Amino acid sequence: MVFEEKTLKSERIYEGKIINLRVDTVELPKQKYSKREIIEHAGAVGILAVTKDKKIILVKQFRKPVEEVLIEIPAGKIEPNEDTKLCALRELKEETGYSTKNIIKLMEFYTTPGFSNEVMHIYLAEDLEEGDAEPDEDEYIESIYLSINEAMEQISKGIIKDSKTIVAILAYKNLQGIS
Repeated sequence: MVFEEKTLKSERIYEGKIINLRVDTVELPKQKYSKREIIEHAGAVGILAVTKDKKIILVKQFRKPVEEVLIEIPAGKIEPNEDTKLCALRELKEETGYSTKNIIKLMEFYTTPGFSNEVMHIYLAEDLEEGDAEPDEDEYIESIYLSINEAMEQISKGIIKDSKTIVAILAYKNLQGIS
């Protein structure tokens, strides 16, 4: 079976600071046609930062699209031509004040491939050094510290709802062999 869709026409509808929106006209198998609304995104990083006493650093912040305060791993958008590891280190420092030389990439995944090309790169940061947070002027965030078990409980109770955070915590739990 053929799965690919051939793009016949692509029209940019909107260009923004964080996203662009385009509408593609595509040819489907058996000479059928459809429109695809696609959000273009430069990609992002998320950092699962673990303190010396094995606490995960999370941030609380209001997210306008869902009208809620969410608990998330530190994260941010990749700047043009920015290395994802350097972006992760920058975002960790900006949002939490912590820095490290011990950071490894755990994975990458598509956040919402049904309508966006955004790729999320997840890093694990350990051996952290404390410092002062330097959030962007429009960011109002608060750091919280949870053990892996506390984080898992908050996921189970629906308190932690952010997908990148859930994926990162589950990956870390699996990496640690914690049951």
